[in-house]
Amino acid sequence: MAGGRHSYRASVEWADPDGTARSSTHSRNHVIRIAGKPDLAASADPGFRGDPALHNPEDLLVASLASCHMLWYLGLCARAGIAVTYYSDEAEGTMIEDAAKGGRFERVTLRPRVTIKAGDPDKARALHREAHRQCFIANSVNFPVDCEPSVTSAG
Repeated sequence: MAGGRHSYRASVEWADPDGTARSSTHSRNHVIRIAGKPDLAASADPGFRGDPALHNPEDLLVASLASCHMLWYLGLCARAGIAVTYYSDEAEGTMIEDAAKGGRFERVTLRPRVTIKAGDPDKARALHREAHRQCFIANSVNFPVDCEPSVTSAG
C-alpha cells in the first residue's frame, strides 16, 4: 500500500423545532452525510433517549471495526491464494459509563466466521492476526479489539 495522507469528510445535520430547552425531550435524530453516498439516518443509543430504529454512533464504531478487519482479511487471503467464499461477523462492543469522562468503550470483540473453498485453513486462521495488525480503525482506537475467528473448509 502506498503511503500518504487520506482525508475523510462527513457532515452531521440536526434540527428540532422545540429546541434543547430540556435534555429529556429534544430529538437525538440526525442525518449523517458523506458526499456522493446515501444519507444515513442516525440517533443516540436507546439508553440515551435515542430512536431504536436508527443507527447510533456506538453501533457504527463496532461496525467500522468489523468492516475494516474484513476488508483487510479478504485482501490478505486473496494475495495468499486462499479462496474465501463466505465471511460473516457478529461483532460486539462494551461501553461503560464514567462519571468523570462520560463513557468509553472498554472492548470490542470480532467473531469472524469464514468459509474457504481452497487454501490452507491454518493459514486462513493466521491471517486474522495480520488483518488485525493492519486494520486502520483498530489502530486508531484506545481499547482492546479481540478477534475470535472460525474457519471452515467447504471442500
